[in-house]
Amino acid sequence: MNQHPEPGPGQPWQQPGGETPGWGLPPEQHHGGALEPYGTGGYQPAGHPMPDETPVATIGDIAISQNMVITPAGRFPIRGTVWTVTDMSRTERSTPTWAVIVAILIFWWTCLLGLLFLLVKDQKTSGHVQVTVQGHGHYHATSIPVSNPGAAFHINQQVNYARSLAA
Repeated sequence: MNQHPEPGPGQPWQQPGGETPGWGLPPEQHHGGALEPYGTGGYQPAGHPMPDETPVATIGDIAISQNMVITPAGRFPIRGTVWTVTDMSRTERSTPTWAVIVAILIFWWTCLLGLLFLLVKDQKTSGHVQVTVQGHGHYHATSIPVSNPGAAFHINQQVNYARSLAA
């Protein structure tokens, strides 16, 4: 007694020609093909050979070569682009809690000497720098987080370099 129903003609799981499924040999063995040189793949628009565009700088997700700007949305010539930088970071200076506690404890034994601990300052930088590039019908903006004032200065210098290439 078979508990599975016999497939009738036209059932979707029935094999064409009434054959039983099996592994068998593949219809044609692949013996390899011609070797292709490395780096020939990828999309290249017809009629426009892509020059060797090695990035010389990266600002967030924007890469810059000598002649091109490469963004996630595409690539376009760097000549004639407009670059803007908006520094939205801020640096706060405050007296840390440990300095206040030490100043109070030492003040009782050494009078005014303990007050020198109140001159200790802690510096915290937070925020981001926004960089935008615009030109040739493209616009791209990126936001880069910064954790020290030197990082914002470095991003500004990179954009100045991109501006020099765009001129």
